[in-house]
Amino acid sequence: MTGRLGIVAGDGRLPRRLVESCLAAGRDVFVLALEGAAEPATVCGVPHAWCRMGAAATGLSLLRENNVTDLVLAGGIRRPSLLALRPDWRAAKLFARIGYRALGDDGLLSAIVDELEQEGFRVLGVDQLLDAGPVAEGPLGSIYPDLQSQADIERGLRIARAIGALDIGQAVVVQQGLVLGVEAIEGTDELLRRCAALRREGPGGVLVKVEKPGQERRTDRPTIGPRTVALAADTGLRGIAFEANATIVLDRDEVIRSADRAGLFVVGVRRP
Repeated sequence: MTGRLGIVAGDGRLPRRLVESCLAAGRDVFVLALEGAAEPATVCGVPHAWCRMGAAATGLSLLRENNVTDLVLAGGIRRPSLLALRPDWRAAKLFARIGYRALGDDGLLSAIVDELEQEGFRVLGVDQLLDAGPVAEGPLGSIYPDLQSQADIERGLRIARAIGALDIGQAVVVQQGLVLGVEAIEGTDELLRRCAALRREGPGGVLVKVEKPGQERRTDRPTIGPRTVALAADTGLRGIAFEANATIVLDRDEVIRSADRAGLFVVGVRRP
């Protein structure tokens, strides 16, 4: 029998999609919304509490007080410095043990998952709760990448694989063989906004997004959605390539409609 689900919510559309999916399935949920990250719409109409990111003891207490047994971590979080984080005693104890400054995002998330499991929670992946599971290889819409885009995709896959192995990021933008930008701490949306000013003349580039090697799949699966398509179009890209069978596509029908309308391809590819 499943217990009450706690959703630790960052920014973006994903946490609210989880809330809506659980409500539709009749599952009891409690949202722990992270201050400075989660959007007010995420907690609309559901039991919730707000908590700052560094207040681990408060967050754990809120989860237990609300009878949470299962947890899912969803949404983006901009990783702050230790000074800005202001960790309480519980967070400071964890960071001292794992080395907060030395870990990349995936390493940190994996350590947090281990800590939550030691606290007695069962940590689930987003794909276990949504009907938006990983998508197979091939195009989603009616537009296909041409030869130049295919070459950019292949180059992007190699680079994304390299930065992922270093726990830097999941995405890269390539135009005509030139790397316009790689994802780091800012996330994919800000990567796209940054690359808009770096675009070269001629055929537009490609966003390539893949899973990091050995990534903790329950915390940070590669995800794209309608906002990704809109930003790619604003950046002047020709399309989006994502790792097949590893990436979650939110609102798939809307992604297809938006991409076709904007003249962009969206395609699942195999990682080399």
